[in-house]
Amino acid sequence: MNQDPRDRFDDDEPYRAGPDDDTGGEPVGDSPAAPAGLAPQRSRRIYILPNAFTTANLFCGFYAIVQAMNGRFEIAAIALFVAMLLDSLDGRVARLTNTQSAFGEQYDSLSDMLSFGAAPALIVYEWALQPLGKWGWLAAFVYVAGAALRLARFNTNIGVVDKRFFQGLPSPAAAALIAGLVWIATDLRQTRWIEATGHDLAWPAFVLTVYAGLSMISNAPFYSFKDINLKRSVPFVFVIGIVLLFVLVSSDPPIVLFSLFLAYGLSGYVLWFWRWRTGRESPWKREPEA
Repeated sequence: MNQDPRDRFDDDEPYRAGPDDDTGGEPVGDSPAAPAGLAPQRSRRIYILPNAFTTANLFCGFYAIVQAMNGRFEIAAIALFVAMLLDSLDGRVARLTNTQSAFGEQYDSLSDMLSFGAAPALIVYEWALQPLGKWGWLAAFVYVAGAALRLARFNTNIGVVDKRFFQGLPSPAAAALIAGLVWIATDLRQTRWIEATGHDLAWPAFVLTVYAGLSMISNAPFYSFKDINLKRSVPFVFVIGIVLLFVLVSSDPPIVLFSLFLAYGLSGYVLWFWRWRTGRESPWKREPEA
């Protein structure tokens, strides 16, 4: 199944025009035409609106690092969730306003590396992994390297991946696992449900950090929700379901969000195992031979 790159413009994955795009390989927006036989050129212009969302994403990632260094881990975790929301908007805004550009593409990838790569690793290291010494910072490095490789692999795999699935755990979802653990443990300690500090949870944090880092570079297929048509009419019950979802999340954000992302973080391996048992092919296309 051919990949539509614009449908993959989500989370840590910037939009990139290509020969498989439904533009037929023509330049997007006001991009200049490319000579015959060469790839279409991307616009070199810089647009305010989508890059403003990307800058806000970058700010939240940096703010989370600062708050973690100051020992305010709950605020740091919340800042990462805000960064995820902003990251999900910049690409959609660029598509809707036809303001995609090569600058925005690179800027988005670099921002994601900070917000969903470096920031979660530093936060969990400061919160829990530091007492483990060498094993602590090695676990944090595994996560950072996983995020970097995850972004690099996507940027070179346009047209190879089935748009219904992410190849490996998306970096925002991986960051949500780390931020969710920090947030839920901090919140439960503040409400006197538990007395354990981050240092007391060092080994569980170690396992989750390594798991998230390796999952980003795995071949496990994680559902992307890209085949859901948001423009299609739905029964009234779906609207009620959306209301109930907001109520559920608002009832206890740390527990609900962490539970949702933990289930999503395991779903790829469940789907992978099911495909293997049923003999189904991998959702990844083979790369064309030279």
